Amino acid sequence: MYSLITFEQTKSPISEAYRVLRTNVQFTSVDSETQIIMVTSSGPREGKSHTVANLGVSMAQSGKSVLIIDADLRNPTQHKLFGLDNGEGLSVSLVQDQDYHKYIRETTVPGVMVLSAGPVPPNPAELVGSKRMKCLIEEVGDQFEIVLIDTPPIIAVTDAAILAQEVDGVILVLAFGEVNKDYAQKAKGLLDKLGIKILGAVLNKVDMDTNDYYYYNYHNSSEQK
Repeated sequence: MYSLITFEQTKSPISEAYRVLRTNVQFTSVDSETQIIMVTSSGPREGKSHTVANLGVSMAQSGKSVLIIDADLRNPTQHKLFGLDNGEGLSVSLVQDQDYHKYIRETTVPGVMVLSAGPVPPNPAELVGSKRMKCLIEEVGDQFEIVLIDTPPIIAVTDAAILAQEVDGVILVLAFGEVNKDYAQKAKGLLDKLGIKILGAVLNKVDMDTNDYYYYNYHNSSEQK
């Protein structure tokens, strides 16, 4: 297990930034339930998977029961972050129409369970868009207080756009100094076009040595112009 700074260094500024993110996400739930949350990015290597994992830990630390689903069937990461085997998982459950419960794993983090992606399939978009996947998301919503879904970047492939229509809201992760602004605007535009609730954007990879603000800077989409 690595890169779970919210678990390993609970008093660090980065962990505090995740607590701020957690609080901001919870504030979006005042008037409507926000339980099933998808986390995506506009492009690769922006840190979405690390954001999912650490936000999940932070949610669990607040007393919530958390399930993390690795629906990035093209480049799965959550099993690495939590030190789990990925020989079986979501893809196997969907392909073989098996009970997904047996692939949900406990982690060393109290309150956090993970459904890893499983072996990379030849048809990821078809699997995440299947009726079985839709039913799975509906069912886990009855079993966990918070469900976080890690998906591929929304611009590159259709997987994230498909899954976004099954969740309560989306967090968009953007890498500071690296994100392509056109891609970021296109990602937001796509979500808006689909009528998806954007919970906010997370500015990731901020250099704490040269900036006065936290590693993760949360912006609610309603404040963006």
